[in-house]
Amino acid sequence: MAAEALRLLADGDQTLAVAESLTGGMVAASLTSVPGASRSFRGSVTAYATDVKARVLGVDAGLLAAEGAVNPQVAVEMAAGVRRVLDASWGIATTGVAGPDPQDGQPVGTVFVAVSGPLFEKSAALRLNGSREEIRRESARTVLELLLSELRENVRGQDTEQNGGI
Repeated sequence: MAAEALRLLADGDQTLAVAESLTGGMVAASLTSVPGASRSFRGSVTAYATDVKARVLGVDAGLLAAEGAVNPQVAVEMAAGVRRVLDASWGIATTGVAGPDPQDGQPVGTVFVAVSGPLFEKSAALRLNGSREEIRRESARTVLELLLSELRENVRGQDTEQNGGI
């Protein structure tokens, strides 16, 4: 998935930045394992601590205080924030609870992933089972899947525009 996402980004002369919490760099590692990733991958921020989400990524501190870091809007703001901070076309983000204990009133396996693109922002909620490592790995896979889906849709939209709305 990482290789295909990077190919689509490069083909469209677009870039990507990643904000990670519970995945702790797994998404960035997946992307940078692809030869030629530097054509499109700008970098990442591992914002594990809640205050880093606010100070570095610009996530609303009031939202974090009221709802905690495990929240769909927090994921969206992380994706938009890393996109802005690293000057990328696209931003993706992960936030959630990998365990062993609940966090912010959310049970283990509660995860939110988000994508921020040139024209929109989107989040997805996950309820995952398994070990801490399995939850982290599935979260990383799912955020790349969400990005890939949006990139494919973006390419289809451009093809339609170029072919006269066919």
